[in-house]
Amino acid sequence: MPTVTAALHDLHARAADDVRRMSIPQRVELALRLGERDLESFRATHHLDRATARRLLERRKQATRQPSACLDRLIG
Repeated sequence: MPTVTAALHDLHARAADDVRRMSIPQRVELALRLGERDLESFRATHHLDRATARRLLERRKQATRQPSACLDRLIG
């Protein structure tokens, strides 16, 4: 009997194979659908309207970005 870890690894490998067989437009479509699904999940979990949820996620993303040493050197 396979372990849960082995089963998850197999499931992940099959999903990755499915994505590799997709065309670029299909991959973009999938990425957009997954983003919408995750936004809706976040919105519903936190009882927010769509615009507020997007704004909060964008702020979180910006807050975790690493400063660019290259950009700092260019700007001064």
